[in-house]
Amino acid sequence: MRSFAKIIMAVMLVAFSLTIGYWWGSKQVDQTANVNVPAVSATQERKILYYRNPMGLPDTSPVPKKDPMGMDYIPVYEGEEPSSDSSAIKISTEKIQKLGVRTEAAALRQLVRTVRAVATIQADEQKLYTLVTKFEGWIHRLYVNTTGQTVKKGQALMEVYSPELIAAQHEYLIAMKGLHMVSESDRDVQLEMQRLVESALQRLRNWDISEIELQRLQREGTARQYVTLRSKANGVVLEKPSVEGKRFAPGEVLYQIADLSSVWVLADVFEQDLAMIHPGQKATIRVDAYPAKVFNGEVAFIYPMITPETRTAIVRIELPNDQSLLKPAMYARVEFASFHTDDKVLTIPNSAVLDTGTRRLVLVDVGEGRFEPRTVKLGMHADGYVEVLGGLETGEAVVVKANFLIDAESNLQAALSGFGHDSHPLAAEEKPHPEAAIVSEGMPSHRHQGEGSIEAIDFAHATVTLAHGPIASLKWPAMLMDFRLADPAWLRSLRPGQQVVFEITEEAAGEYVIIYIQPLGGNAGGSKQGGQ
Repeated sequence: MRSFAKIIMAVMLVAFSLTIGYWWGSKQVDQTANVNVPAVSATQERKILYYRNPMGLPDTSPVPKKDPMGMDYIPVYEGEEPSSDSSAIKISTEKIQKLGVRTEAAALRQLVRTVRAVATIQADEQKLYTLVTKFEGWIHRLYVNTTGQTVKKGQALMEVYSPELIAAQHEYLIAMKGLHMVSESDRDVQLEMQRLVESALQRLRNWDISEIELQRLQREGTARQYVTLRSKANGVVLEKPSVEGKRFAPGEVLYQIADLSSVWVLADVFEQDLAMIHPGQKATIRVDAYPAKVFNGEVAFIYPMITPETRTAIVRIELPNDQSLLKPAMYARVEFASFHTDDKVLTIPNSAVLDTGTRRLVLVDVGEGRFEPRTVKLGMHADGYVEVLGGLETGEAVVVKANFLIDAESNLQAALSGFGHDSHPLAAEEKPHPEAAIVSEGMPSHRHQGEGSIEAIDFAHATVTLAHGPIASLKWPAMLMDFRLADPAWLRSLRPGQQVVFEITEEAAGEYVIIYIQPLGGNAGGSKQGGQ
């Protein structure tokens, strides 16, 4: 009996515990429900402003809708609308480092556009000479018998036989003999015979017989069977159709001689680049035969015709050739340095520009990992930089590397939806930028001074070749080196052969740039930088 009573008591305790637990749980559920009801009602009372695209595209709707993939547009409640700075792209510091983002400040610089063209070396047409005769004859002997041979003015080229020349010599000698016979005659008779002598001598001059041969004829008083023809200029023989024993007619070319002390460089410039070329413009010429040598010349003439097949015009550069290094028909590469304007303009690197087809954008670094897309108005492109006509101010940093990766990382199109075309008004007209200060705050303080002479100037790359003396502060001996100029405009006052004093500073590891240059005993060819 006692065992049965114990079982009944245990069952009753379990039932009582279950009853108490159920009652307590129900009470807690009711309290929770009472707490949540106000929140739900509060949510239902919030105002929906619009519905946005679930994929972040710049598309909104005032009513619920689905995108082409069947996804519902997400409601945007009052108080949840994007802030005014929503156009800025936010990238974490870690992500910026992984993407390799690099920025560069918009700065004032003088744009130098380089126009490149292929060219050929040709003989100066104004220094071409041909040996032709005005009489008939035969070649008896050749003194210059090879093409390419160098000749001097007055040098004997050949001996010729011509019955006309022999007759003209005899006429002169007869006139001279007659002049002696009438030496005691009337004055009028003497004058008449003197005119006959001069007429016979002039006839030989008209046939281009050299003064050396005429003086010999006057001195010896005998006619020669073979007359020597001489060169009229210094040069090299380009053509020699003459051979011994050949019969020639009046006007036939016997030699063609070219004076190669100066040559023409004929460059084929595309018609879209012709506006950048003008007479007197500096040009840098390189030939494959001398890869380490740079030739400097000036544009002498722009031919008035365009070649239809290549759409190019010929630009002529006259180049001295004292060392005879340049030879006709050589190929050459020409670079024309064209200054866009005498004033410095605001520029950014070409790599900073994102071209959408209708607009040009840059990503401006506004700090704290935020990048603002900015519409810009661009001008001239030149050697890796582009002129900024509006949309940026001096000193603003723009992304020049990994800007396309930022575009892909943050969905640039979605960011652009948050700012209108008026977020950064573009200047309606180009604003002139002030001239860049000569003293630069960021100029390195380690400067080294030297003296030397300018051996060559490369206007296209703003470099000079200096034969400088020892530079004690760098422990450099005297040597020949190429240096880049901090300001390409300084090249205008420099020329090969000048003695200059200069200062250099290390811009990168082992790379030195000229920050000051001035001709010795003349006006400054550059400007001091860095403060003295």
